[in-house]
Amino acid sequence: MSISAQDIAAARARLPRAFRAPLPVRLRRWGLWSGFIILIGWCLYDFNISPVRIWEGLGRLGTVLGFMFPPHIWQSWAEFSEILNGLGETLAIAFLGTLLGAIVAFPLSFLGAKNITRLTLLRQTSRRGYDVIRAFETLILALIFIRAFGLGPLPGILAIAVSEIGTFAKLFSEAIENTSRRPVDGVKASGGSRLQQIRFGILPQVNPVILSILLYNFESNVRSGTILGIVGAGGIGFLLSDRISAYKWDEAWSIIFLIIAMVYVIDWLSGLIRARLIGKSTLAK
Repeated sequence: MSISAQDIAAARARLPRAFRAPLPVRLRRWGLWSGFIILIGWCLYDFNISPVRIWEGLGRLGTVLGFMFPPHIWQSWAEFSEILNGLGETLAIAFLGTLLGAIVAFPLSFLGAKNITRLTLLRQTSRRGYDVIRAFETLILALIFIRAFGLGPLPGILAIAVSEIGTFAKLFSEAIENTSRRPVDGVKASGGSRLQQIRFGILPQVNPVILSILLYNFESNVRSGTILGIVGAGGIGFLLSDRISAYKWDEAWSIIFLIIAMVYVIDWLSGLIRARLIGKSTLAK
């Protein structure tokens, strides 16, 4: 079926906006695109980003990558055990930080759940409190805690725990709000108290979600723990920073490879745990 020029002209006359936007709309679009392009150009100029600088940087990056190969192989157990201790310390920092954050966030999450806390002021205040805590970056918290408690794993644990309190409380409260009322009504109809309604009506529904959140954030905190070590909060990151500062690029690459392998294994194990405890069908949804 072909459309004649007369049909097109009739359609344009009947629906002019479908073929050409009004002038104010077009001017607004041009203004937005012009502002966007000007902003990008200003950023490139102000940050001194140029093709010449990028090309020279790629050349130096190639030199650094060349120093990383072949990777370093530790010749003695004493040297390799130091690396293993750093990896274990990073895992411990991530685990304890995640656990401590979850323990504190779990009771706080009920204050932000609409189906638990009926007082709007208390609920909204709790939610804004979650947002305030989440606004603090883990690295900034680590620098503050290093100043207070000194170098070592403790500042890293506290930094992860504090930053995760806001995240966990928000995610837990959302999971609690999305639970079904039927189990709660059943416990209530049988004479259960408010605490028993939460214990037997809500917690069985949110436990799989909470477990999934904890496992995922633990994986993320392992990577964060590596970065925290670079600023002095313990773990493998401190050893990696030390090797880079000493220009031992081959050993630094070997440490990076071990970190990647550790994260991969953790991701694989957490997937198995979630599939075992939560169920493959639930994870697929």
